[in-house]
Amino acid sequence: MSANPKPSVMKQAAMQITAGGSAGFIEVCLMHPLDVVKTRLQLQIKKPLGGGNTVYYNGVFDCFSKIARQEGILAVYKGIIPPILAETPKRATKFVCFEQYKTGLQKALGYDKATPLIYSLAGLGSGVTEAFVVNPFEVVKISLQADTAKTTSSPSTMIVAKEIIKRGGIGLNGLNKGLTSTIGRNGTWNLIYFGFYHSVKDSVPQCQNPTADFFRKTGIGFASGTIASIANIPFDVAKSRIQGPQPVAGEIKYKTCMKTIFIVAREEGFGALYKGLVPKVMRLGPGGAIMLIAYDYVYEFLQHQFP
Repeated sequence: MSANPKPSVMKQAAMQITAGGSAGFIEVCLMHPLDVVKTRLQLQIKKPLGGGNTVYYNGVFDCFSKIARQEGILAVYKGIIPPILAETPKRATKFVCFEQYKTGLQKALGYDKATPLIYSLAGLGSGVTEAFVVNPFEVVKISLQADTAKTTSSPSTMIVAKEIIKRGGIGLNGLNKGLTSTIGRNGTWNLIYFGFYHSVKDSVPQCQNPTADFFRKTGIGFASGTIASIANIPFDVAKSRIQGPQPVAGEIKYKTCMKTIFIVAREEGFGALYKGLVPKVMRLGPGGAIMLIAYDYVYEFLQHQFP
């Protein structure tokens, strides 16, 4: 990191916002198609017995193929506008809150530097805070991703958002539906993601060669995103079921986080709580690395440019 004097708190926050927003934008543009596949797999309840228009996906590559063939190649980017609109405030919230919670916990506990516990608790706090920011965008995104119509006939982001607000308002039945699941998902993910990454990064010696150090950080970031994704996916499945279309029109089957998890496990087996794990890991393993590396390098660049 830069040897320049430490900037003011406001300047630091501005740089964290810029670096976090840049990291999020890069990650979502590269990895969004895997998020569409993950959502489609999570929304499947069981393979249909008969014909009809129901589409069933047999894994990641079959899902990609059917979406591209039946809905058009651009369909793998369905629902990308809400994440793009959300990524700057979301990643800014993630990284700014993590840094502020980390500093606050260090002072409160009397430590000169952060410990693995402080990293983890700061990550948990940032995840919970982030969930409140991102959840309305998630509700709209899931509605768009669940739509199996061709992209030319799919509704726009604003139309879907207006329909959600008209049906349920902005509360827990509308634009903030599934908030507790989002809190569980993001809180768990950030706890492990930041706790593991920073603890391991501090333990593994920095490489003098910039290329070697890049791969050191990338490997740790990939492991952080992968482990966090495996740990939090039951909350993610519950979130998709609550925010997506219900199995029977007019009947609310999936309403609260833990109840949804129990229903899915009881009716479909424990393994159903890990639906969409492969595309999730394929996205958030490298995506986790991309975010942390992009954040570190953009933040370091800004420190040099604005000492």
